[in-house]
Amino acid sequence: MPDRSSIVCDSISIQDQSRVTYSDTPVPLRLKPSRQFPFLARHPWVHAHALAETGHNLKSGQVVDLLDFDGNWVARGVVNPGSRLRVRLYAFDANIEIGEQHWRSRIDAAIARRRLTGPVDPQAGERIVFSESDLLSGLIVDRYADCLGVQFTAGALLRWQQPILEHLKSALSARAIMVRVDEKTAKHEGIEPQNEWFEGVEQQEPVLYSENGLQLAVDLHAGQKTGGYLDQRLNHLAAAQYLKGRSVLDVCCYNGGFGLVALKQGAKSVLGIDSSQAALDQAQKAVTRNGLDQDSENGDSGSRISFTQGDCFDELKRLADEGHRFDAVILDPPRFAGSRHQVDTALRAYRRLNSLAVDLLSPGGILVTCSCSGRVSRSEFLNMLLDVGRRKRRDLIVLENRGPAPDHPCAISCPESDYLKCIIAEVQ
Repeated sequence: MPDRSSIVCDSISIQDQSRVTYSDTPVPLRLKPSRQFPFLARHPWVHAHALAETGHNLKSGQVVDLLDFDGNWVARGVVNPGSRLRVRLYAFDANIEIGEQHWRSRIDAAIARRRLTGPVDPQAGERIVFSESDLLSGLIVDRYADCLGVQFTAGALLRWQQPILEHLKSALSARAIMVRVDEKTAKHEGIEPQNEWFEGVEQQEPVLYSENGLQLAVDLHAGQKTGGYLDQRLNHLAAAQYLKGRSVLDVCCYNGGFGLVALKQGAKSVLGIDSSQAALDQAQKAVTRNGLDQDSENGDSGSRISFTQGDCFDELKRLADEGHRFDAVILDPPRFAGSRHQVDTALRAYRRLNSLAVDLLSPGGILVTCSCSGRVSRSEFLNMLLDVGRRKRRDLIVLENRGPAPDHPCAISCPESDYLKCIIAEVQ
């Protein structure tokens, strides 16, 4: 066993990472009795409470070998003593070394995985790296045309931030890269937030990219997550096929999402609601940029789409109280459950939101309802809809039961990566 005194963790900033010394030999950490089974099944998250030796005195970024209580080798990963998610596992073969070459190889494999469905569209957006699903827990990379949004959600990966970003830039011929660590992640990981351009190469204006026949814009510096949401783009198109000629209410519409594609595909009208005025401003710009504010038949200026800023629950109740009805309602709320302890609260929120939506639909209306809460299972979400139908005395007939686009794959060993549910249903 290496001398752990040589790797005692001091409080350091990200900028000081290059001055940190690490043991070249992985440091062994033992699990508590009978806690090895999730990791034998290749789940990548080891929480501190599962460890008999917690690694609290190690430096963030130190490579460790996970052992069962009897000392048998289980997996190899990287420790972050500042996080309750203490170790992230990246190798289940003792012959695999974790280092710069390992990250480059995993990134190349993720890029190749995206090319299985066809050649790249250089003007489009796509997810390049999806954390656990690409065996790179704690790293998310989105490409918007020739720019990248990179989000680090694992503090331990910051040890290799520079070589990871250099390889991404080279492999994808990226013109500019925005690097982000949001404040919530920083708090959980015991690190500093980040929101800066890699190597000082800035993209001052929003990045334009194509999606579903529309030209969209993303603000890599100020937008949410890596700037936008790419996981729903095929669901936008699928839902639009059911919305032709219908009046559509798009709730939690963000930058336009479902509503813009529905309008392009022939929806009669769209009302978008979101709590963020900045997001609605971007949505309105997208309407103008794509000529969607023109009447589809005679080219005259019309009011086929409008936006309202407000809380989704409050606005749905107001519309019902005022007697409004729609041919279709779309619900794409933010994540309601961030941990397993919040699942019951999340399901109550989904039940209330969907109940309010059903009240606004005439018989034969279309409900497009989504959940991006990975802790809420697909069966739990469908059972919630069953309960809504029972309480409202309405029949909900599922037309499509969808997930994210293929560039957001699911790792079987990490069920949390199967996070997005998109249900298209007819409401009788």
